[in-house]
Amino acid sequence: MNKIANVLTAAFLVVTPFAAQATPDQDLKEFREHYFKKFPGTPKNDFINGVYSIDAASREQWEAFEEFPSYEIFVEKGEELFNKKFANGKGFADCFPNYKKGIRQNYPYFDTKSGKVVTLEGAINKCLTDNGEKAYKWKTGNITYVSAYLAYLSRGNNINVKVPNDAKAMAAYNRGKNHFYAKRGQLNMSCADCHYHYAGSKIRADILSPALGHPTGFPVYRNKWAGASTKGDGMGTLHRRYGGCNKQVRAKPFKAQSDEYKALEYFHTYMSNGLEVNGPSQRK
Repeated sequence: MNKIANVLTAAFLVVTPFAAQATPDQDLKEFREHYFKKFPGTPKNDFINGVYSIDAASREQWEAFEEFPSYEIFVEKGEELFNKKFANGKGFADCFPNYKKGIRQNYPYFDTKSGKVVTLEGAINKCLTDNGEKAYKWKTGNITYVSAYLAYLSRGNNINVKVPNDAKAMAAYNRGKNHFYAKRGQLNMSCADCHYHYAGSKIRADILSPALGHPTGFPVYRNKWAGASTKGDGMGTLHRRYGGCNKQVRAKPFKAQSDEYKALEYFHTYMSNGLEVNGPSQRK
């Protein structure tokens, strides 16, 4: 961790590059242009591949993994769960009638009726509880399988997250934006320090990935999450990753699907508008 702090010391003086009153569209334009200038050899849509879009050596190893992807079995499990009828005779298809065309690209969205950000995982669990079923755990297991299946069906569709002309929607967007740029934890670091200002820099043996395109590949299979120490199957949601990042800077993580992480996902995914869904994906 000390190495991380040393590498990013200069970033501690950097504030959000965006004007406080900028519109989401203005934010998106500046966000993209930052990465296009920083990595001029990377095609726009290749940013969906994370660090593998900017590092040839890592990409070669990743492409080998993708020939026989570890997440494939979990897509199949997700399909089985999705097609399994609930006790009342209904199923997930009743909640997601357009799932065959792909729906992942539209999440998260802001529900003006409830005044809340709705994530795909939140919609999956709401479908379960509305039909008298038990909700899945938020970060691992069945929710990642169903989410992986829906993401797989959405591959190739462009992320299309909208911020409606609604004060609460803008508040949620700005809350997520603030989280992305705010310093936190004992290391006093932000998401932006690693994945915006210093994207492409090396920390120990790892290269910091660009934030542009991050959400497009979730849920993901991480080799780290499949290790014996985690006792997991390797799959995890975006909010699981957020929690891990907070821990790495020695900050107390928020709960998965908390308003804080939902707002962060809202901003984070909006910044990837126009990029293709490529989930589920495989990462180190």
